[in-house]
Order: sequence, then structure tokens, then C-alpha cells
Amino acid sequence: MLAFLKLIERGLNAVVRPAAFLALAAMLVVVTLQIIFRMTFDALSWSEEAARYLLVWSTFLGATVAWQLGRHIAVTALIDLLPAALARTGRILSHASCLVFFVLAVNAGWHYMAMQGFQVSASMRIPMPWVYAIIPVTSAIMAFYSMVDLLEALTGREPEVDDAIDTDTEPHT
Repeated sequence: MLAFLKLIERGLNAVVRPAAFLALAAMLVVVTLQIIFRMTFDALSWSEEAARYLLVWSTFLGATVAWQLGRHIAVTALIDLLPAALARTGRILSHASCLVFFVLAVNAGWHYMAMQGFQVSASMRIPMPWVYAIIPVTSAIMAFYSMVDLLEALTGREPEVDDAIDTDTEPHT
């Protein structure tokens, strides 16, 4: 079962990582256009709003990628001092707590999305539920990642390290 969940995790990564990149790249293009048009022509009425929403989306998608890679900030000093059995229990409790948090975030994001149901953005006229959909979507993905981490901790498996990310901290010469 864990192998199947890891397969789903890889599939999600194949979607989330490019989406985070595209949101960031699109924000770069929009902000560049915004600067050029303000300097040479009339300001684009939609660019500031588009940049804001792309920033929010790229932030949530990037947080999802960082969560899956285990790159979020963590204080492990206490866990590192514990004997192996207690450290494992601490990791299990940590993963379970994160899973509960993300499930609650899905629920809160869904309700927030529903509250915005009849609003549209000021200049682009985008339905606001589409803008806020990133909250429950990425929270659900992070909940899934947390569930996989929890199952790995319960079965005594160490999380896989993604070799696609260079972890070398020394500058390349």
C-alpha cells in the first residue's frame, strides 16, 4: 500500500512542481510588463491584481513542494536528544499533528472559498473562489504528504530523499 501511495506522491509532484514554476514565471512576466508599461505607456489595469494572485499561488504551491521535500523549517533539537524509540514516537506525533492541521486547513479553506462565492476580482473579473481554491487544494496535498510520512514513520521506514535537489551547500567551483 505504501508503494502505491508513493506512486501517487510522485504523480502529485509531477503536477505541483511545474505549476509552482509556472506561477512564479508568470508573475515575473506580469511584473516585468507592469514596469515596462508604467515607464513607457499607460499602466496595465490588471497587472497588479494578477501579480498579487500569482504571488499567492506560487507561495502555496512552493510551500507544498517544500513540505514534500522536508525543506520547511523544523526544530529537531529535542527529537535528536531522545533515544531511538522515543524519537520515533516524537516523529509519529509530529506527522500526526501536521496531518490534523492540514485537514483543518482544508476545511477552513473550503469555507473561506464558499464565503467568497459571489465575488469577482476588481479588475480581472475572476471569480474569487478560483483565487482562494489554492488554500484547500494545497492543504489537501500537504495532508496527503503528511499521511505518507506518518505511515512511513509507523512502519519504521525513513522518508526517501529526492536526488533531484542538490543538497550540497558548498559553492561549486
